[in-house]
Amino acid sequence: MKRLLPAILGLFFSASTPLLSAAQPAPAPSALYPIQQGYVDAHGILLYYQEFGHGSPLVVLHGGPGADHTYFLPWLLPLARTHRLIFIDERGSGKSQRLQDVSLYTVENNVEDIEAVRVALHLGKISLLGHSCGGVLAQAYALKYQQNLSHLILNSTFASTREMNAVLAREKAQMPPDKLKRLQELEQAGLFGKGAPWEHDRYPAEYGTLAWGYGYFPYLYGARPDPSYDPASNSPTNWDLYREMWGSHGEFVIDGNLKSVEYVSRLHTIHVPTLILVGDHDECDPSLSREMHQKIAGSKLVILPNAGHMNFIDQPEMWQNAVTGFLRN
Repeated sequence: MKRLLPAILGLFFSASTPLLSAAQPAPAPSALYPIQQGYVDAHGILLYYQEFGHGSPLVVLHGGPGADHTYFLPWLLPLARTHRLIFIDERGSGKSQRLQDVSLYTVENNVEDIEAVRVALHLGKISLLGHSCGGVLAQAYALKYQQNLSHLILNSTFASTREMNAVLAREKAQMPPDKLKRLQELEQAGLFGKGAPWEHDRYPAEYGTLAWGYGYFPYLYGARPDPSYDPASNSPTNWDLYREMWGSHGEFVIDGNLKSVEYVSRLHTIHVPTLILVGDHDECDPSLSREMHQKIAGSKLVILPNAGHMNFIDQPEMWQNAVTGFLRN
C-alpha cells in the first residue's frame, strides 16, 4: 500500500492541475498593457519616456511649452489597443532633465531629441502626434526628418507665430471688460519679480486666474468642460523654459524664441499622410488649421463640433475615430 500511495497521489495531482488552470486561465497577451518607462540620453540630456500598447509606434508630443505628457491620460488610452504609444516629456519638462542654460530650450533642439528617442528605442518609421506647441514641434520634425514618418497628426496647433499672436489678441479682446482692464494693468506693471520671494519667477496668482480662466477657458472646452480645471494650477512644470520659449510679457503675446516658428511657406514640402484636428472654437483658431490643410497636399482636416483646445476630452469618440481611422490607412 505504501508503494502504491505515491503513484496514486501523482495521478491525483496530475489530473487536478489542468482543472485548476482551466478554472483560472492566464490572460491573453493582447489583453495586457505593461508600461515601460525610462530615460534616453539625448546628446547629454536625459529625456523621460513612457510606453505601452500593441502595434506600430505612435509618438505623442505634449504642449505648453513646459507641460508634460500626463494631461493626455486617460483620454488617449484607447489608442493603445492598436498602437505602441510612446509619450515623451520634452527637455526641461515633466520628469526630463532641466537645463541651466535656458537658451538650449528651442524647437530645433527638441527636434533632435525626438530623433534621438526614435533611434534609441529602435522605433523605425513612426507616426507622430503633436498637440498645441507639441504640434509645432511635430511640424518642425516633419520638415527635417519626414523620411522617418509614416503618419503625421497636427492637433490644435499653429504654423506661424505671427498669425497665432493675431489670434491671441482677438481672444484677449473678448474677455469681460473689467477682467481685461485688470489683466492689462498687471501686464503693464510687469509680471515677474512681484509678490513674495517664492512668487518672483512665475505669474502672480491673480494674473494666472485672469489669463487661464477668463481669457482661455472659453477656448479650451465645449461639450465636456473639465470640472476639475483650475486656472491657478495651470502653470508649466518649468517656468524658466516657459519664459524662454513663450516670453515674459503675458499669455496673449508670444515673444520668446517661438518667434522662429514661421513654417507656412514650407508646409508644401511635407508629403507624408497628414491629419489636422481642431476644435470649432479652439484656442488655436480653426483658420490656422485650414491654412495648414491648404498648404499640405493630400492632408485631411477634421473640425470637431462643440470642442475647444482640449478636443480629445470634449469629443473623445469623434477624436478617437478620426485618429484611428487615419492611422489605419
